[in-house]
Amino acid sequence: MQGRSPQPSMELNRLLLLTSFLLHVKEDRASPTRLVCDNRLIQKYIVEAKDMEKGVGQCQALPALRCPAVLPLVDFTFQQWKSKSNETKRREILCDLALLLGAAAGAQGQVSDECGARQLSQLYRHANSFFLLLQTFSWETGHWEPSCSPHSMEQTHIPSIFLTYRQLVQGKLRFFFYDLATVSCKQGQGDSRDPPCGAQ
Repeated sequence: MQGRSPQPSMELNRLLLLTSFLLHVKEDRASPTRLVCDNRLIQKYIVEAKDMEKGVGQCQALPALRCPAVLPLVDFTFQQWKSKSNETKRREILCDLALLLGAAAGAQGQVSDECGARQLSQLYRHANSFFLLLQTFSWETGHWEPSCSPHSMEQTHIPSIFLTYRQLVQGKLRFFFYDLATVSCKQGQGDSRDPPCGAQ
């Protein structure tokens, strides 16, 4: 039992962190971007995404998916990103996460291997945490509706789901958090945050 204790502890810490964020947003709906002022948060999620991608690579003989997973194309250029409003960026990321959640859930139903199923379940929980969190950030009235049609591709290889998630967290989500922090974290802190690599 002692050898398994760190994993539940890490998961509990992650859930407590997300819960505190959601409570903070609920109490201060007008300024949810205060939650992104600590750069360590997104770095933590990037490390977790890399660990999950590495973990699924260690699963033995993962089968090809009978029904291909539909994954978002998450590549973007910095110039395109700068031209979008924060609300447009938020909705775009939500669309990407919705596809990823569907892909992870669909793959779970096709994988009997314990290692692969465990990694997919973990990815689903992490992606869903982001999905719930971003729905609390809104610069327009009304609720987000999953009516978007993001650029997508079909993949039968399970590791591609983890690659896409890692690229999304390390790319769009990281820049989105940086954009919010640039605006909301200046007051009282100066403009001391370093931009993400590639943001020159």
